[in-house]
Amino acid sequence: MPPDDPQKSSPAVVPQSFTVAREDRERLSGHRGRVVWLTGLSGAGKSTLANALEVALHRGNQRTYVLDGDNIRRGLCKDLGFSDADRVENMRRVAEVARLFVDAGMVVLVAFISPFRAERQAARELFAPGDFVEVFVDVPLAVAEQRDTKGLYQKARSGALAHLTGIDSPYEPPITPDLALRTDLLSIDACVDRLLALLASSQDAMPAIAHRAATPHPQRETDRTRLP
Repeated sequence: MPPDDPQKSSPAVVPQSFTVAREDRERLSGHRGRVVWLTGLSGAGKSTLANALEVALHRGNQRTYVLDGDNIRRGLCKDLGFSDADRVENMRRVAEVARLFVDAGMVVLVAFISPFRAERQAARELFAPGDFVEVFVDVPLAVAEQRDTKGLYQKARSGALAHLTGIDSPYEPPITPDLALRTDLLSIDACVDRLLALLASSQDAMPAIAHRAATPHPQRETDRTRLP
């Protein structure tokens, strides 16, 4: 079960600073770190698009990682169920992990149902402007049920599975996503083209990375402090 108040830090926790910063990591990789948050019903195509987009970005020499809902629930979030409270905690953990990847200078692709607007907004607020891109992977429920690639809708309709988003658990679609993709009307390639165009346009709006030869970091007093 999630902690009673995961937002509250212990007074014993003190932030630690390090010499190599996010900007140094981004300069090394040659691109900005960002998160592309793909939200939508089960069967909408989030993981399929995340995979295809990662392939395209990787070919463009960008450092990427996919955080996929099912995979995360096999490890980091395997202690969580599908109640509303557990879904909120699931999203909180993933947003914090995504923030670490962005700080590492990587493009992280989050493929999560993430059904609640408030939690998606809370995730966005962890990031600086321009670092968070919300993509609504949109299909009608009937199309998602027809696809039913994991057999979840059939189980939910038969009563064998509870708390499935769109059936007996709500999904709150984004009101103003950065991009909406109707995967029942667009091909995978067309969706990837639109995602790449969005990332390129938002990249142009961000400060340019100064490409220069690596230089030694100036030493700080803390760098010379001996361990006890």
